[in-house]
Amino acid sequence: MKETLPSAIEDYEKIPFQEFTRKAYLNYSMYVILDRALPHIGDGLKPVQRRIVYSMSQLGLSSTAKFKKSARTVGDVLGKFHPHGDSACYEAMVLMAQPFSLRYPLIHGQGNWGDPNDPKSFAAMRYTESKLSQYADIFLGELDQGTADWIPNFDGTLNEPTLLPARLPNLLLNGTTGIAVGMATSMLPHNLREVAKALIHLIENEDADLSAICKYIKGPDFPTDAEIITPSAEIRQMYADGKGRIKMRATYQIEDGEIIFCALPFHASTEKIYEQIAAQIEAKKLPMVGDIRDESDHEEPTRLVVIPRSNKINHEALVDHLFASTDLEKSYSVNMNMIGINGRPEVKNLLTLLSEWLEFRADTVEKKLKFQLEKILARLHILKGFQIAYLNIDHVIQIIRNSDTPKKELIRAFDLSQIQATAILEIRLRQLARLEERKILSEIKELETQRKILEKLLGSKKAFKAYMIEEIRSDAKKYGDKRRSPIRERKEAEAFSVTDVMDIEPVTVILSQNGWVRSAKGHDIDPSKVKFKSGDNLMSFLRTRSDKPVVFLDNYGRSYVLFSHALPSARSNGEPLTGHLSLQPDTSIQFMLSQEKNDHFLMGSDNGYGFIIKFSDFLTTYKNGKAVISIKNGFNLLAPEPILDLETDRIVAVTNQGQLLIFPINQLPKLKKGQGNKIINIPKKQLNSNDPEKLKLLKILPLNSNLVIHSGKHFLRLNPGNQIDYTGMRGYRGKKLPRGYQVVDKIEIIPIKPTDEKSL
Repeated sequence: MKETLPSAIEDYEKIPFQEFTRKAYLNYSMYVILDRALPHIGDGLKPVQRRIVYSMSQLGLSSTAKFKKSARTVGDVLGKFHPHGDSACYEAMVLMAQPFSLRYPLIHGQGNWGDPNDPKSFAAMRYTESKLSQYADIFLGELDQGTADWIPNFDGTLNEPTLLPARLPNLLLNGTTGIAVGMATSMLPHNLREVAKALIHLIENEDADLSAICKYIKGPDFPTDAEIITPSAEIRQMYADGKGRIKMRATYQIEDGEIIFCALPFHASTEKIYEQIAAQIEAKKLPMVGDIRDESDHEEPTRLVVIPRSNKINHEALVDHLFASTDLEKSYSVNMNMIGINGRPEVKNLLTLLSEWLEFRADTVEKKLKFQLEKILARLHILKGFQIAYLNIDHVIQIIRNSDTPKKELIRAFDLSQIQATAILEIRLRQLARLEERKILSEIKELETQRKILEKLLGSKKAFKAYMIEEIRSDAKKYGDKRRSPIRERKEAEAFSVTDVMDIEPVTVILSQNGWVRSAKGHDIDPSKVKFKSGDNLMSFLRTRSDKPVVFLDNYGRSYVLFSHALPSARSNGEPLTGHLSLQPDTSIQFMLSQEKNDHFLMGSDNGYGFIIKFSDFLTTYKNGKAVISIKNGFNLLAPEPILDLETDRIVAVTNQGQLLIFPINQLPKLKKGQGNKIINIPKKQLNSNDPEKLKLLKILPLNSNLVIHSGKHFLRLNPGNQIDYTGMRGYRGKKLPRGYQVVDKIEIIPIKPTDEKSL
């Protein structure tokens, strides 16, 4: 019997799968962005951090209280407000307690909370103890004064604040990092006193621009004494865009010829830097360094000693190399992405951030003042009822003794409110003394004074601003400190090149037809006599020096770079280039080059196009090379020609059908890559025919040189006078060579000697 689905299942809502997944992913994205990864501009905290601070305040763990086990705090946070993993919660708590991670820690820890070399080496939460730091008071001091909005916790049994009423822009002071769905944030810490001065200036000058703010906030301020070396102009641009990079560099001193690093960049580890330097020493990239020691201890948390082999070495050059090649210099990305007061995530510049936070703070202060005013007015209302009662004490006592409904009688007799009548009925007999009446009058006078002050603050924009400024100035004095990370102007660090630490000597690079490469010392070796593996032969060789890079050009016009010191010795059969370079399966190396960086080459393909390129534009650090010349399908790369003089040299172009063109080299453009310009005109009909005409040979013809055209066993010598017949403009057709010389095998350039010039 066929089973049927229950009707209840059939009645379920049916929606397309695409729509369901879109909504589910969108909901998840918004949750991660708003409730986990991005901080709010108001208190600068993520939800887990906010809940930790609030939970600790509920446990009575203020800065003046005794320490309690961290496990107790984590348990309360998870059980009451944050139903997530305990390890993630504890790690967030540890980060808030580490003085080397936060510029102004929110938690004061006791026990092992990690160290700068290994921030995650902290003890388990059952071993550590904690309480709130004094700085955390900026979040909690006004929490019970009507400044926060409250929402139910995850199970609806308790309420928690949506935001803490921070008295300072913690987001800018402590910074934060976070990765959400489709967006991320990376805020760097700043100095409290500098930020406070900027806020005060902005309150006093609402039309202040970013330049005025940057006079006070010079740049980030990390919890380390290492230097910030980013130029001031770049820091200002970072603040203008809300995005950028900040670079830090370790500080050092030289003692008895030894280099001692005593402050590292933010989140840099002496252990990792030690390993980086040791690896370079082992790889013989630092022959001038004899030893390295890590002398860091509790008294000196950072003391990394680099010992040179000799006092005669250039210490600055060595330190410069270490900055460029290790974590002694680090770069930090800045992405000022946050949830604004409108509840939306957005990247904000520094001026917008401060202005928006001041809006948040002004709203918080207004709520606080109104709360205090309402409290005073409520108390004054009761005290005025007491005053009426004391003035008519006998009548009041008579009503209370004789009336069945004393509250109604009191209200009718003295025109009291319900609240006043209730308060009078709750007065104790001992409070009927004359002394108490004096206390009430004194309290009324005091509260009236306070009421006038609060009403003035709320009614006067100028007084309100002055009040905010005084609060910020007071907090800056209480919690602020001097800048830790100095901002210095330093030159860009440069690492030693490979050639700086190698022995410079002549070498011969040998490439086989099967793509095996090797390097032999000296130029006296005969490559034709070198032995190859069975089935392999010599393809080409290159005589150069060990300090020069070797450029390999493939059939697609891509360039690759190797140094001869990285190649195997010529005593062996060598190694395949594929072991050093990432070559495509159908790729073959056509040519090898090696020159000085500022030398130039003539590049061309047999479709008749080419350009001039500087040797440095061939260079690349990528194993898969870089595109240099565009080679169209069906065409081939011609041998690159070194250029001697960019002003006087000429270009000789010969096609396979005997068309010869000579033109000045300055008519060809200098490019870094591309197809180039037309060298010689080859009609499309002939270029695309079954027996196509192509550019066969390209040569550089120096001034005062004879041009010798070889065709089989015959040759044609063209002296400078005869060369004029074939000279034209770039892109011209050129002139046909005489019959018998139109199939050109090679071109020879012979410089004219001074004696030859006289004979001419």
